[in-house]
Amino acid sequence: MVAALSLTLAACGASNSGSGSGQPTGSGSGSEAAIPAAWQSCQVGGQAKSVTDTQGTGQDKKKEIKIGAFNGWDESFATAHLLKAILTEQGYQVSVQSFEAAPAFAGTAGGDIDLVTDVWLPTTHASYIQQYGNQLVPLGCWYDNAKLTIAVNDSSPAKSIADLATMGDQYNNVLYGIEPGAGLTKQTQQKAIPEYGIKMEFRVSSTPAMLAEVSRATQAGQNVAVTLWRPHWAYSAFPMRDLEDPKGAMGGAETIYSAGRPGLDTDNPKLAQIVKNMALTDDQLSGLEDLMMNKYKGENHDAAVAEWLQANPDFKQKMLAGTLHR
Repeated sequence: MVAALSLTLAACGASNSGSGSGQPTGSGSGSEAAIPAAWQSCQVGGQAKSVTDTQGTGQDKKKEIKIGAFNGWDESFATAHLLKAILTEQGYQVSVQSFEAAPAFAGTAGGDIDLVTDVWLPTTHASYIQQYGNQLVPLGCWYDNAKLTIAVNDSSPAKSIADLATMGDQYNNVLYGIEPGAGLTKQTQQKAIPEYGIKMEFRVSSTPAMLAEVSRATQAGQNVAVTLWRPHWAYSAFPMRDLEDPKGAMGGAETIYSAGRPGLDTDNPKLAQIVKNMALTDDQLSGLEDLMMNKYKGENHDAAVAEWLQANPDFKQKMLAGTLHR
């Protein structure tokens, strides 16, 4: 997929324009309101069960479903279109529309959007859940390894971020970053670099530029160090691995939830259960995003999902059966 990256960078730049390069920047949570209890913890698959168990609660009342996806967040579009494909086969008429995070939360809480799939907690979207959490319907969590990272090519010598303090010359003394305003950039500048005593140049520019450096280094057989985040398709497209972070300078892992409009679980119990059954591993998610953003250049998410489902023939059946997490 390396050769395809030159096709992807323009799409990546367009896709990531809305939220700080598709990477969580935080929502500026200055509110002192508490996060509602329903949003304080979640286990992937904890609410999963076969959708046939919901049939006794009555027919879903609404068949036209609007899913909101956050501009610039690749996993948001991946999961939204994955749900679209599965729900369409179940008889729903599904549209995916893109929003900035703030109007997406407000629209879902107000009932104009049926659901969103990209609620990062306990940190990134805390202020939105403090504001809207009591109106939104929790629809389970599907991923629990969302985090900021510093990554290197798999064959390079560094094992920990601490190694970059003494091994910078192995990476041309450059750590490639993304946009100046991204939360990842701030975390790296203010926490990781000083806490680990890294003397490398931190070259901040853009997500496409960072990915271009990964592509260039991979093709040239050279070492490279970059700021990255999970989930991201680069882990599938390139032989990359995260450096260990013994000091926790990049922050802890977050959980990604789905959220529904008020009354969704009672109006549409089957649909709500399908959403609760969703669970994705790192490899599954990065593979799907890789197809979307590389082979399909970010231009045909439905086709990418169809190809991915064909290559993962058990996924849909396990999702409907509520057994993806096992």
